[in-house]
Amino acid sequence: MLFRVLVFSALLGFSTLTVVVETTPSLPIDLQITRAIQSIDAPVFDLLMRLVSWAGYLPQSVIITLLIGFTLYVFGFRWESITALITALVSGVTNETVKYLIQRPRPAADLVDVFEVLSSYSFPSGHVMFYVSLFGFVWYAAYAMLKRSLIRSLLLVFFGVLISLVGISRIYLGQHWASDVLGAYLLGGLILLGMILFHRWGKTRFFLK
Repeated sequence: MLFRVLVFSALLGFSTLTVVVETTPSLPIDLQITRAIQSIDAPVFDLLMRLVSWAGYLPQSVIITLLIGFTLYVFGFRWESITALITALVSGVTNETVKYLIQRPRPAADLVDVFEVLSSYSFPSGHVMFYVSLFGFVWYAAYAMLKRSLIRSLLLVFFGVLISLVGISRIYLGQHWASDVLGAYLLGGLILLGMILFHRWGKTRFFLK
């Protein structure tokens, strides 16, 4: 019942947000949030935000995805490796499809500080969806498949921090509005839930005797 409530809430939230974004491309609260985050004037914070977003750009996002799949396979987590690669593919295709359908412009440089001008559409954030779906699956795999250890704890903290901070970093860098980030967290979460179910189904069907 809790799972169904979470899925329904995420679907409803994303659908509502999509309608709002499509009918009102410029939301006043988006501008307020961006200016508030960009008002943080600290070199360490600036560096952290840039580092957090680094993994989501091409070509490193593809390389990291392949490295995750390869590492899982080498350590004997073959179904997890396959599922991780499928997760990244599903997330990317879904993100590009929704962006093309909504075609929301990215934040303009005359409104906020834009650290790098990107030509793609804004809603939902591809970085956030990538982190939530792929890194979220790695977080789940580490939690479910590994015994309690320092390595397991470090993996959970590392990927958990990346997922938590990527949304803030995309706003800080002027690449996305807060509503883009929220939509990506919701849609990426739905993809992650679906892939976890897919993983559990395949694990018991093909990889457990």
